Amino acid sequence: MTLFDDSTARNLDSDLTATASAPTEVSTAAHDSTHPSESQPTPIRDEKPAMSTTATDDFATALETFTTETEEAIGEDRVIKGTVLKLTATHVVVDIGAKSEGMLPLAEVLDHEGKSRFQPGDEIDVMRDKGETEEGYINLSHQKAQRVRAWDEIEAAYNEKKPIKAVVIDRIKGGLTVDIAGARAFLPGSQVDLRPVRNLDGMKGQTIDVAVIKLNKKRGNIVVSRKQLLEEDQNEKKSKTLEHLEEGSILTGVVKNLTEYGAFVDMGGIDGLLHITDMSWGRLTHPRDLVNVGDQIQVKVLKFDKDKQRVSLGFKQLTPDPWLDAEQRYPVGAHVGGRIISVTDYGAFVELEQGIEGLVHVSEMTWSKRMKHPSKLVNVGDQVECVVINVNPTERRISLGMRQLAANPWDSLHEKFPVGTQVEGRVRNLTDFGAFIEIEDGIDGLVHVSNLSWTKRVKHPSEVLKKGDRVKAVVLAIEPDKRRLSLGVKQLQPDVWETFFAQHHVGDVVHGKVLRIATFGAFVEIAEGVEGLCHNSEAVDPNGQPMTLEPGFEHDFKIIKMNPEEKKVGLSIRAVGEEASRSEVEAYKQPVSSTSSTIGELISWKRASNENN
Repeated sequence: MTLFDDSTARNLDSDLTATASAPTEVSTAAHDSTHPSESQPTPIRDEKPAMSTTATDDFATALETFTTETEEAIGEDRVIKGTVLKLTATHVVVDIGAKSEGMLPLAEVLDHEGKSRFQPGDEIDVMRDKGETEEGYINLSHQKAQRVRAWDEIEAAYNEKKPIKAVVIDRIKGGLTVDIAGARAFLPGSQVDLRPVRNLDGMKGQTIDVAVIKLNKKRGNIVVSRKQLLEEDQNEKKSKTLEHLEEGSILTGVVKNLTEYGAFVDMGGIDGLLHITDMSWGRLTHPRDLVNVGDQIQVKVLKFDKDKQRVSLGFKQLTPDPWLDAEQRYPVGAHVGGRIISVTDYGAFVELEQGIEGLVHVSEMTWSKRMKHPSKLVNVGDQVECVVINVNPTERRISLGMRQLAANPWDSLHEKFPVGTQVEGRVRNLTDFGAFIEIEDGIDGLVHVSNLSWTKRVKHPSEVLKKGDRVKAVVLAIEPDKRRLSLGVKQLQPDVWETFFAQHHVGDVVHGKVLRIATFGAFVEIAEGVEGLCHNSEAVDPNGQPMTLEPGFEHDFKIIKMNPEEKKVGLSIRAVGEEASRSEVEAYKQPVSSTSSTIGELISWKRASNENN
């Protein structure tokens, strides 16, 4: 489509003058400028000096066409009212009242959700853009029209350095596209916030205040910044905050960020660190257990470094330390309730109140010794009742007990199982020094290795017992305070030593068998389960010569010593020989009166008496 301009109009005036002076030919300029849809008029050759009727009609037609197309030839700086005809996948077709429709990119009318803000039949403001499409459509721009409409407002905000409202439309390379009163502007990613924003897509649809930092009216470029406004606001708040910021002051702030070690709180232009240890008198696993981002909280300034502008904050310091009067509120012996907050190998921690925790040691959980781990009895979150055993406010520790709520089975053990009572139980464990036998739930007794047999020298209880065996035993001793119970298995049988001492005396001659040899003598079995010692000095033959004793050697021995308390018996071979010699002498002197004694007999008797003692 050809548009008329000022030169075209001047040419038209020249043609009209030429026609008057040379009426034989009408300039073709007017014909060339007519609309292509109309037929081209044939040039008229007339020799008459006056303008013909045909020439007059052609001029009228050209003038009418010029007037119409001049109205259509809208400059690129003029806003046109158009009507949306249809939407395609990429463009919007608009009727602007011209002989050819206009077309603008669909992207110019999409909102932050990607939906068109205009539908067929809607009125829309557009401006002519350069060139035409291959199909003959006029290039249009809605953004240009919007920019022209909003330009005065944007320019005023730029010149007066005032903030202006903008709506985030879309994320593009390097930042965001925002809408300001219908005009599109560019918000760089570095200017979105004080700190880098990882998810720019999440800002779509938000209405924000921005500052216009660059403006090019000729190119239609607008660049804005949100960071600049935030910095100005932060500096203003910071100045006011610093006026009354000092250690010990109580301020209100907003939680900005959470880390594993604490929370950063904005107190008005300046951030302070609220460390996790200063959040609560109790135990926190993470700051989110107490606060969340965006929460408005009161804090106390613990430390303020003016040079580095670092602020340490406290939250728990706003309330009294609960340990100050813990000793009065939790007296020893008191029954208290709490919640299990932690279970370890050595016990469980119970929260009695915020900031006050007590430990139930594994040894204080049950009277039974069989519990392998506290988790077998309690779990995190359980509500439990305990008894206060000890309170140490200085070290902030409270010792608690759970078994104290139940009767101590050891206190009534004397009544149930008096010493000498025969009991039965299962072998739970074997050790080098004995076997533990469970006689009832939570009550184990120890059978020492020395109490397993009267006759055998047991080196390890596994020689006699196996784990899991059901055995009978006799109660030997009970120590409730130490939770000890002594049992004996051999006591179920008569004591062979008592029997031996009851039946034998010093001076008796017994037959024995050497069991083992020591450097000082030989141990001799003189009865089943009963051993005696024959010292080397007593192993002498009738001729006074030392005898060599070997294991398995059997001989007659004379009992020269007896100690029932220590279960010891002294033996002698030499004394047996002397006894035989004395018998022979007595037999030889049989006729002699028994009342008379020789000096030699008296000496032998005295010596034998001394040896017996």
